[in-house]
Amino acid sequence: MTTPAEYWRQVRDVKPELPEAVPEAWAFGATQEHADELLALVLAGTKTATASSFWDYQATGDPVPRAGEFSVVLDGAGEPRAIIETLEVRIRPFGEVDAEHASAEGEGDRSLAYWREVHERFWRLHSENPHGFEPDMAVVCERFRLVYS
Repeated sequence: MTTPAEYWRQVRDVKPELPEAVPEAWAFGATQEHADELLALVLAGTKTATASSFWDYQATGDPVPRAGEFSVVLDGAGEPRAIIETLEVRIRPFGEVDAEHASAEGEGDRSLAYWREVHERFWRLHSENPHGFEPDMAVVCERFRLVYS
């Protein structure tokens, strides 16, 4: 198994303009299967955005992503598979996430209705904070670009 640090060094051999510091490594979703499904959408160029519960960042103490940051994206088995760069981060209430963001997430039929249904269910089942889901919860909407895979 390749570590995120080893993967980053390999990528920097191809893209030496990337910073030396190894970025955070993480997987999309809450299950191995979900991580692989969402990674496939990223690799296909379909998924260029993601959304997270602001409460989850507060519960875990993880920093909210910032524009210009890189991430090592892991597959469901924890293997590094891609590098993305965060382009934009906006925090907005769940009900104000728009159709453009929902489409950029690339899931299902890419509609806002689908996005709302799937994300409400996800946060009710997998949230890392005691609030779970609330209709007015703050959502961290992140846009990114695939840098390397």
